[in-house]
Amino acid sequence: MQINITGHHIEVTEPLREYVTEKMQKLTRHFDHVTNSHVILTVEKQQQQAEATVHTSGKDLFAEHTCDDMYASIDALVDKLDRQIIKHKEKIGNHHKKSGGVKNMTNEEEA
Repeated sequence: MQINITGHHIEVTEPLREYVTEKMQKLTRHFDHVTNSHVILTVEKQQQQAEATVHTSGKDLFAEHTCDDMYASIDALVDKLDRQIIKHKEKIGNHHKKSGGVKNMTNEEEA
């Protein structure tokens, strides 16, 4: 997975870059088809904001979180994205595993 990290009004230091990369790699444990992501870290007054767009096969996911601490913002952001990826994966899986319909009815169900 390719990760682009951008900072607005903040210098993206090496420890911050490593932290974001480590956390974003955890997204692939649920869904292997994450191609790339773009993370934007922003500081305005005392608010630290992290937002990300994740490109997967079939859908683009977006999340953002604002907190007083940048590392807490990144953690919450990854949690939100993780939930979205799980939901997207379940949606794809449920779509292909439907067993309803007229073709699958037995004689007992028709009566």
